[in-house]
Amino acid sequence: MLRITEDQQALVEVVRDFATERIAPHALTWDAEKHFPVDVLAEAGKLGLGGIYVDEAHGGAGLERKDAVLIFEELSKADPALAAYISIHNMVVWMIDSFGSDEQRAKWVPELVTMEDLGSYCLTEPGAGSDAASLTTRAVRDGDDYVLNGVKQFISGAGASEYYVVMCRTADTGAKGISTLVVHQDTPGLSFGPKEKKMGWNTQPTRQVIFEDARVPVANRLGEEGDGFHIAMKGLNGGRINIGACSLGGGQASLEKATAYLKERTAFGAPLTTKQSLVFDLAEMDMNLEAARTLLMRAADALDRQDPDTVRLCAMAKKVATDAGFEAANTSLQLHGGYGYLHEYGVEKIARDLRVHQILEGSNEIMRLIVGRMLVDG
Repeated sequence: MLRITEDQQALVEVVRDFATERIAPHALTWDAEKHFPVDVLAEAGKLGLGGIYVDEAHGGAGLERKDAVLIFEELSKADPALAAYISIHNMVVWMIDSFGSDEQRAKWVPELVTMEDLGSYCLTEPGAGSDAASLTTRAVRDGDDYVLNGVKQFISGAGASEYYVVMCRTADTGAKGISTLVVHQDTPGLSFGPKEKKMGWNTQPTRQVIFEDARVPVANRLGEEGDGFHIAMKGLNGGRINIGACSLGGGQASLEKATAYLKERTAFGAPLTTKQSLVFDLAEMDMNLEAARTLLMRAADALDRQDPDTVRLCAMAKKVATDAGFEAANTSLQLHGGYGYLHEYGVEKIARDLRVHQILEGSNEIMRLIVGRMLVDG
């Protein structure tokens, strides 16, 4: 593992203790019952996990993206789905802290960093996923308000969140016509679709967010009109690192489960660890996860320093880490044999949760496109 500081090691131990005691023992039950543990999220907020890289002036932890990688890996070892929601919530709070006015930060950030109030990020639409610049949710100025109409798809935390950071169209000028509004859950005209039935990520709700003539004060706009696409893309750089770290945590947990299982089981008169091909599988998982961890830290460091190569490195790290995490989970399931298919062993849950990481925060095909275009366009 990369060398980490004493402060980072202390941080990891605090998060590990919390994840081990308050999340891991309940993860399988929450998954089976599709339960969103908002009480445990509030406990996480008390530890500073609701505003990891938010300015300390409004209650944030003021940490770096490299610290966040360590945090999300530990949380995800206990439950990738809940860790991923905490990542999304942090992206919402960071957007308000980074692009909001002093008044907006003072109004919204303190409650969000405690996770007493939760946040959701609303970019994707039924007809606009990876092609974010083509979104059609529209906000029309009417005096001191915007009148908001449209539907957002696949929104984590929808229905439970207090605030929704919404990317919407304020002009017909492509990416330059997108703005960002913060919408409170009690806004008339805001409603939700039914909870989606999903392959994984059952520890957090996913629903459509629907706006029908919802009046949102102009004072709730982050930045200027037309800044929304820039804000969304800036947020996704960090989101890609975080979701990669969540994949690492799930993959690492899968590796540890597979290693323990092979040590315990015997077949054909000998421990499974005497089968070289199976030990090679463990080695491959370990190498891929370690390589992904190194690349994630490099990308996180670039984001902390605002390096010109940040977008490319974040795309690379997201693709490599989410592939490595899912492959580790899938291999672990195979190494467990029939037991890997059973819920009680926890491996199939990790595989189901990690599969979507290769799709969200920009699909891995889009990550390849970003890297490839940067090579070609030079």
